[in-house]
Amino acid sequence: MTNTLLTRRRVLGTALAAALPLRAVAHTQSAEDWVVPDEYLPREVRFRDPQEVGTIIVDPDYFELYWITAPQQGMLFTVGVGRGNLYESGRFTVGAKKEWPSWTPTKSMIARDPDHYAKYADGMPGGPNNPLGARALYLFDDGGNDTYLRIHGTPEPWTIASAVSNGCVRLVNDHIIQLYEAVEVGAPVVLLPKVGQA
Repeated sequence: MTNTLLTRRRVLGTALAAALPLRAVAHTQSAEDWVVPDEYLPREVRFRDPQEVGTIIVDPDYFELYWITAPQQGMLFTVGVGRGNLYESGRFTVGAKKEWPSWTPTKSMIARDPDHYAKYADGMPGGPNNPLGARALYLFDDGGNDTYLRIHGTPEPWTIASAVSNGCVRLVNDHIIQLYEAVEVGAPVVLLPKVGQA
C-alpha cells in the first residue's frame, strides 16, 4: 500500500464529483420506516491514481468509505464515524468478520456514560437492536491484536453521514451486508485522519 492512500486530496480528488452526498441528516425513531436517501446509496467511483485492490479507505470528514474493486475503480458508501476525539485514524487489517455479532461496550465507554452502558457490561446478543447491526468487520493492528474498532451496521440508519459513534464506522445494514460479502479477512483498512488531526 502506498502513502498516497493517506493523502486526502489525492484520494478524494479522484472520486467523481457526483459521488459527494448531501449532509442533511434525517431523524426518525424507526429503522423500518426510514428510507435511505438516494445520495447515500452505494455507487461506483473512479480514481485518478491506482489503489491497492481490496483496500477499504474511510474519510471521516466526508463520511465516506471507499472499497477498492480495481486499481482505479471502487465502491463508495456513506458512513457514520466516531464523534469528537473518539475517532481513531491509522492502518488496520480486517482480522475477523461476524454475522449478527454480539456486542459488549468497552470499559472506556462504560466510564464515559455508565447510565447508558453499564447495563450491557456482560454483553448483548446479536440481533436487530444490537448496536453492531447485521454484520461487523473487526479491525486488528499490525501485531494481530483486536483494536475494538469495527466497521459495522446499525439499528439507527439515520445516523449515517454524521459523527456520532464511540469510534467505530457504521453503515446502513443493507450496505454493510453488501460490503461484508465482498471483503476478505486480511483486507487492509485505512482510516484517514480528520482535518486537523495529528
